[in-house]
Amino acid sequence: MKIATWNVNSLAVRLPQVLDWLAANPVDALCLQELKLSDDKFPLEALAAAGYQCAVFGQKTYNGVAILSRTPPRDIVKNINGFSDEQSRVVAATLDTPQGELRLVNGYFVNGQAPGTDKFEYKLRWLDGLRTWLKAELAAHPRLVVVGDFNITMDDRDTYDAEGLRETIHHTTEEREHLKGLLGLGLHDAFRLFEQPEKSYSWWDYREFAFRRNRGLRIDYILVSDTLKPSVKSCVIDKLPRKNERPSDHVPVIAEFDLLSKA
Repeated sequence: MKIATWNVNSLAVRLPQVLDWLAANPVDALCLQELKLSDDKFPLEALAAAGYQCAVFGQKTYNGVAILSRTPPRDIVKNINGFSDEQSRVVAATLDTPQGELRLVNGYFVNGQAPGTDKFEYKLRWLDGLRTWLKAELAAHPRLVVVGDFNITMDDRDTYDAEGLRETIHHTTEEREHLKGLLGLGLHDAFRLFEQPEKSYSWWDYREFAFRRNRGLRIDYILVSDTLKPSVKSCVIDKLPRKNERPSDHVPVIAEFDLLSKA
């Protein structure tokens, strides 16, 4: 089974790229962030023709998340239970596999602004709410995968300029401690389960030839529960879509699971 995550930075603009990528990479589930369109504008028919059923939580102009799956997503939850939020940031669904159900949570984490601002405090409150909810989700669903654009670097390996950007947004101690708190629930960064090339990033600014110079951040993650950790066979970042015309500033991250032998 393959699960992928991709912040497409406007599905209306990049639907052809998503369809092309799925044709070349027929994953079992693809989680999208920053749809930037309302539910009624979501291209259900085009994705159904590609073989995917969808759990969608859209929002006009901003945010928006979706789970595309080859099997019907069920028990869908939108946003964080117990945390009031007007933004469309989280969608969760259960997927049925031959080896049993798998719970998939897709999040577009709060970006925030500089420490000390209201938007930074909102980010920290949101992360608190997420951790509380995911603790309950894990208790109910031991086979849990959490994916998305986390808007936080895990550690200094995940940024092109660890010293120059230290304690700026995406790099603050507070943000990283919250991310460690999610791992403390019994989740694991699938990418770091394997030896990876240095300077592996999933996002690059559009400005200053950042992609060409590999001045990026790794902020897109696939986290897996203790139960699923032994099943993870690989986790890779696909940089190829960043070379497209009018690309997203993020690229897909893909994890492969051998559920038959390990789960």
